Amino acid sequence: MPKRTASARWEGSLTEGNGTMRMGSGAYEGPYSFQSRFEEGDGTNPEELIAAAHAGCFSMALSGELGKAGHEVESVETEATVHLDKAGEGFAIKRIELRTEVSAPGVDEDAFQEAAEAAKKGCPVSQALAAVDSIDLAADLRR
Repeated sequence: MPKRTASARWEGSLTEGNGTMRMGSGAYEGPYSFQSRFEEGDGTNPEELIAAAHAGCFSMALSGELGKAGHEVESVETEATVHLDKAGEGFAIKRIELRTEVSAPGVDEDAFQEAAEAAKKGCPVSQALAAVDSIDLAADLRR
């Protein structure tokens, strides 16, 4: 199986410094800072990249679950929101929200919700994030 890599470089102090994160594939390279992570500033942050990974993984997993059940999927659009909260002296990710909208003609609501829950459970990124207290899912089937 393939291995995926990414790297980061940070220069300076925690609050005044800045850094760059890059994907091993070269698909993304961009800045991050204290402001982009804990306030509102230009650049990305690790939590945003976790959200992107989770949304992408879940979308593929849901398409796979529906396909295994014999349904044709037109589209899966997922937004993941990672909550970074103060925890003691530091910060922690305690909650992630997944909101997905799916176009899959002929799928009934019960089968759809079952597939969505299976995708949430089976998605490798969800499994990697098992230490998060709550991964909430809101799944809507387009009619």
